[in-house]
Amino acid sequence: EPMVQKHLESLQSSYGNGLETGPLQRLTNLLLVEGLTDIQQQEHDILQIEATKGLRNAAKSIPLEKLFLPLSKVSIPPRISVTVGVAGIGKSTLVKLFVYTWAKGQINRDLIFVLPLTFRELNTHEKLSAERLICSAFPHICISGGAARTLLILDGLDEFKTPLDFSNTVVCTDPKKEIQVDNLITNIIRGNLLQEASVWVTSRPTAASQIPGGLVDRMTEIRGFRAVEMKDFLDQMFLDNRDVSSQVLHHIRANRSLHAMCAVPGFCRIAGSSIGSYLRNSTSQSQETTAVPRTLSEICSYFFKTALSSDWPEKTRETLRIDQAANNSKKIVGSLGRLAFYGLLKKKHVFYDPDMKAYGVDLALLQSSVCSRLLLKEEVPSSTAYCFSHLTLQEFLAALYYYTAAKRAIFDLFTESGMSWPKLGFLNHFKSAVQRSLQAEDRHLDIFARLLCGLLSPQVNKLLAGWLLVKDEHNGFRSQAISFLQGCLNTDYIISSRTVNTMHCLYEIQHTEIAKTVEEAMKNEGLAGMLTPVNCSALAYLLQVSDACVEETNLSNCLTYNVCKSLLSQLLFCHSLRLDNNQFKDNVMELLGSVLSVKDCQIQKLSLAENQISNKGAKALARSLLVNRSLTVLDLRSNFIGPTGAKALADALKKNQVLLSLNLQHNAIKEDGATFLAEALLTNHRLTTLHLQKNAIGGHGASKIAEALRQNHSLKELTLSSNAVGDNGSVALAEALKVNHSLQSLDLQSNSISSAGVTALTAALCSNKGLINLNLRENSISKEGGPAIARALRTNSTLKKLDLAANLLCDEGGKAIALAMKENRVLTSLHLQWNFIQAQAATALAQALQSKGSMDTLQENAIGDEGMAGPSAALKVKTSLVDLHLQAASVGAAGAQALAEALMVNKSLQILDLRGNSIGVAGAKAMANALKVNRSLRQLNLQENSLGMDGAICIATALKGNHGLAYVNLQGNRIGQSGAKMISDAIRTNSPDCVVDV
Repeated sequence: EPMVQKHLESLQSSYGNGLETGPLQRLTNLLLVEGLTDIQQQEHDILQIEATKGLRNAAKSIPLEKLFLPLSKVSIPPRISVTVGVAGIGKSTLVKLFVYTWAKGQINRDLIFVLPLTFRELNTHEKLSAERLICSAFPHICISGGAARTLLILDGLDEFKTPLDFSNTVVCTDPKKEIQVDNLITNIIRGNLLQEASVWVTSRPTAASQIPGGLVDRMTEIRGFRAVEMKDFLDQMFLDNRDVSSQVLHHIRANRSLHAMCAVPGFCRIAGSSIGSYLRNSTSQSQETTAVPRTLSEICSYFFKTALSSDWPEKTRETLRIDQAANNSKKIVGSLGRLAFYGLLKKKHVFYDPDMKAYGVDLALLQSSVCSRLLLKEEVPSSTAYCFSHLTLQEFLAALYYYTAAKRAIFDLFTESGMSWPKLGFLNHFKSAVQRSLQAEDRHLDIFARLLCGLLSPQVNKLLAGWLLVKDEHNGFRSQAISFLQGCLNTDYIISSRTVNTMHCLYEIQHTEIAKTVEEAMKNEGLAGMLTPVNCSALAYLLQVSDACVEETNLSNCLTYNVCKSLLSQLLFCHSLRLDNNQFKDNVMELLGSVLSVKDCQIQKLSLAENQISNKGAKALARSLLVNRSLTVLDLRSNFIGPTGAKALADALKKNQVLLSLNLQHNAIKEDGATFLAEALLTNHRLTTLHLQKNAIGGHGASKIAEALRQNHSLKELTLSSNAVGDNGSVALAEALKVNHSLQSLDLQSNSISSAGVTALTAALCSNKGLINLNLRENSISKEGGPAIARALRTNSTLKKLDLAANLLCDEGGKAIALAMKENRVLTSLHLQWNFIQAQAATALAQALQSKGSMDTLQENAIGDEGMAGPSAALKVKTSLVDLHLQAASVGAAGAQALAEALMVNKSLQILDLRGNSIGVAGAKAMANALKVNRSLRQLNLQENSLGMDGAICIATALKGNHGLAYVNLQGNRIGQSGAKMISDAIRTNSPDCVVDV
């Protein structure tokens, strides 16, 4: 007990400082992930963020207090846990938070000891035993009889000086035996030493890949800022000026790539400081730069200059302050820059006193407040550890050093000893640096290359001129550097992340012409025929950074097999991807199937409509669906997958529990294909939308799907239009609807359904409690079906939309439905156009529909002037009707006059559509009189109404006193070209805000 108490007090005093609860809320919930993705194992941190937009496919999260507990009652606690996160995300802060919270007794009380160690400390030892590992860091703890209920924390594997080699581990089981530190760590992780202790390792993702996945029991990841957290973080940075905070956030959100990187707190602080300083200075003094910092090099330049400026003496003259700051910057670049550059080459990010001496870093400089803004200092046993406050700052200082040194160096700077073939001139050194970054397998020089290019941009030169750069010196190198970078893009359709980084280099150097040309074509859907190798590189870059790709990436009608193959690594991270009408064949489906099978895949919606995909391509996609965990919408309409392709997809659906929507419209799957899909619906409990229109499934295929609907309760929308379902299929579907109350939308348009089929369907509606939308348009429902529909409308309490257009209901059917509509309180949309409904039924329907907000039921029916009595009467008494559509309803002058009288008193109608009638001049005069009084109407369509010049003039004149009408259509009224101009001018004069089509 005394030992434990002393340990708790020690940890509370060491780890309690600087922990504010607000910004740390993000760390109390970690993402539970299943190992590292390919991109995490291979790419630089910033490249990971850019490619994935800072998002990760993680379905589960785990609270901090449960991090070392079993996930279920039947599992055991993890022995080896690994938490990964990019540089600056808060790994060490997370450890600090956990240790302090545990020491206060608030979490994980089952742990007797928590022993936090850092790899920075371990770097100071060559050999250690397991026993001395603990005792040297925690001398108050005595190990005896194992280490039960102990958590050993090893923070910062990416900072360890020696790579871990698990394949050649020398086995050691003696806790007293001293061995190489890297061998000690591998033995602890393997369980040869400290078997009873749990081990928690934190690391950047690439370094974490050193630990074999089979040894890791639990892997978690620290997520970046969400939108609200980023705002709160910036508010904390600018407590004295919330206006600056909101402006900084606005500028960050305006740049998609920058916004993704600012999800990382460490980088958000750099970007926020730079943009905030710019905004503050822009109001108080003339700006050296002409625009807010946007590129990585501009942000780092501004941050670096601000850090130096903050150290200026307050009372000296301006010239002295600038001179001192410039001298300071040159000293820092000369010493710290060399340390940063050669550290970067060796992948070394933590430095110790001997390193500082070796690179000639002035110890007095290390004590200055300038260095404290760039370097973090930590006391470790027998030494002091230094690291740059963020990896990007090390890379920027390395680029500054290289830029400065390259102007006078005569040997290759990448050879630290200086022994190399002579290399003269800045451009030769520049090319060497870019080539080195392109050749580096682990991409660790990519950001360095970007920042080096950025130092050649006019904006950065203007900012740093007189400090570190000579004014306008970039002009001598920039054009040749741009030409060299463009040459790196011409790679014959081999697009890699290296090519994309070259595009980033061009962006940093402020050469954006290629990207802008491709982006403009992309927005206008004009990429067809212009995707050369260089433009493909630009497109791959834009898929990461362009706002045109945020909602949907539309690459329809422009891709070939080779171009698609070259873009695969970038398509992986498009959330919504449209690849319609590209003449894709099955070989492209093999490519896309491989993309969908990758663990990194973030594609959620994929449209492949109107291509040339057969059953082989469908099989390739189906295989990917067995492992894919991101795709929720797949659109394959208008292809040729046939019954065999449908079977492959159906088999995948039996196991896939992610896909929500599948569109197989017009794929000739026929009866057999429908049968296979019906079998899948028996076991699939995720699919909510299935489109099978134009597939010739017939009545038997529909019956099979109906059988599945008796058991399936996940499907919400089913489209079976144009399938020759007939009455037999309709009867089967009706029987299913009696027991299935989860289906909400059923589309049976154009299926040769007669009154017998509709009688069965409407009988089912009397008991169905789920269907909201039923489409029976373009069938053969006669007047005998009207009473059956009427019975359903009287009893059904859920149906909101019913489409019966283009059937044969006639007046008798229309009247029956009208009587039922007086009692129905649920239906909001009823389509009865093209049903041979005439005056009597029209009057009845108008009376019945007085309580509805829109009336388009009567259009395309020959209701005539007599039938206009009903809608006109409804307008006089009804205050909620907003839309009235009477297109092609055989309305003449008398009908228009009745309608005009109603408009004089109506105050709710906003849209009136009378196109395709024959109201003539007399009707136009009546409507004109109404428009002088009516103030609610916003849109009036009188297209093709035989108005002639006189009728059109009446309407135009009436608008002089009407300022509510926003749109009038007078096309097709035999006005003539000269008359059209006169009418148009008159309307513009009388009602300037009204749009007129003449």
